[in-house]
Amino acid sequence: MKFLLNKIYNILLISKIGLLLTCILLFSSCNLYYNLFYTDPTKCFDNAKCHKPYDAIIVPGFPHDSGKVNIVLSQRIKWAYYLYKNGYAKNIIFSGAAVHSPYIESKIMRLLAIEIGIDDSHIYTETKAEHTTENLYYSYLLAKELGFQSIAFATEPAQSSFMKPFKRKFKLKFDFLPIVTDSIIKLNIKFNPIDESSTFVSNFIPLKERESITKSLRGTRGRKVKKEIHASKLLKRKQNHIAK
Repeated sequence: MKFLLNKIYNILLISKIGLLLTCILLFSSCNLYYNLFYTDPTKCFDNAKCHKPYDAIIVPGFPHDSGKVNIVLSQRIKWAYYLYKNGYAKNIIFSGAAVHSPYIESKIMRLLAIEIGIDDSHIYTETKAEHTTENLYYSYLLAKELGFQSIAFATEPAQSSFMKPFKRKFKLKFDFLPIVTDSIIKLNIKFNPIDESSTFVSNFIPLKERESITKSLRGTRGRKVKKEIHASKLLKRKQNHIAK
């Protein structure tokens, strides 16, 4: 009987230890995933307080249809306004081509930003990007060309989290500034109608008709940008070799 009780006790003890180890592993995995992939708005904003003002923030575009400003565009532009007006950003780079609608996303954002009070002399537009990786990379190159050193990527937490591995892989030097919803809710901003004619692309063909789903997904994952980065590195190596 005593032997049986000891055996049961050992089994229960091993089970508890196994459960404890499983919980530790799960917690560690979740914590690792959190640190590697998630851009926490509060933590990023606290970090920005120590590094502000940024020379420029990059704000990726979103499709616009003629008329009312959609919620995504509204949030991104309001966040850019908040960061600019509160001394977190000296300049703003809006990025985006005409991708899913015939309006050039970055130019629409610029017009809306001017309309709510952001100085046009501090707004720049990048008009080639058709995917998030391109929004970030092309705007990053533009920022460097303009002489901006401190840069931040300002968008929704989900989108900035998606770009965290991309930043790490290609060793790009910028911070994340995901939207802090509480900050923009307090803003009393209303978007009035704008003249969209200068942003309209005639004979427009949407991306879904120009690219297959597979190719579009590759673009979203940064295939085009990766090729350009590798080509740029090869060119620099050749130039350095010739210089020697």
